[in-house]
Amino acid sequence: MRLSALPLPALARSITLCLALTGLSAGPLSAHDYSAGPLKIGHPWSRATPGGAKVAAGYLTVTNTGNSPDRLTGASVTAAGRAEMHSMSSEGGVMRMAPLPNGLEIPPGGTVTLAPSGNHLMFLDLKQPFKQGERIAGTLTFERAGTVPVEFVVEGIAAKGPDKGHEKGHDHAH
Repeated sequence: MRLSALPLPALARSITLCLALTGLSAGPLSAHDYSAGPLKIGHPWSRATPGGAKVAAGYLTVTNTGNSPDRLTGASVTAAGRAEMHSMSSEGGVMRMAPLPNGLEIPPGGTVTLAPSGNHLMFLDLKQPFKQGERIAGTLTFERAGTVPVEFVVEGIAAKGPDKGHEKGHDHAH
C-alpha cells in the first residue's frame, strides 16, 4: 500500500515510526550539532523570554578542528530584527556588556564558548516571545566557513546551560 493511500491517522503513525527508526526527532529533546568545514558548532540554545521582552541571548560552542583560524562575524534569527555579538565582564562587581564589532576568532584547535555571563549573541527587536521547547531558525556567519543555518533550542527561562538530554543526537553537516 502506498503511504499516500493510508488514512490520515495511519499516515501520521507511519511518519512517526520512520522518524524514530532513522534516529531523527522533530521534538526539542534531540541534540543538534552542526558542521561547516573544520568548524563544529555545538548546541545553539537560548532562554525562554517573558511576554513583551524585546531582547534574548543565544549561546553555543564552536570548535575549529582545522589548521587556520576562522572568525564568527555575525548571526541572525528569524524571530528577531537583528543580532549582535556581545562580551560580558564584571568590573567592580558590576556586570558590563559591550558589542564585539569584529566578531570572535576561533583559533585552530580551539573552542570558543558563548554562554551566560560571558560572550553571547544578543537578539534584538524580538518579533515574538521565545517559548520553552521551540526551535528558532537562524544563521551563523563565519569569515571562512561562510553562512551556516542552525536552530536555537529554547530552554527554560532560568536555564544555565543546554538541557543535558540534548547531548546525545545527530550531526548536521553543511
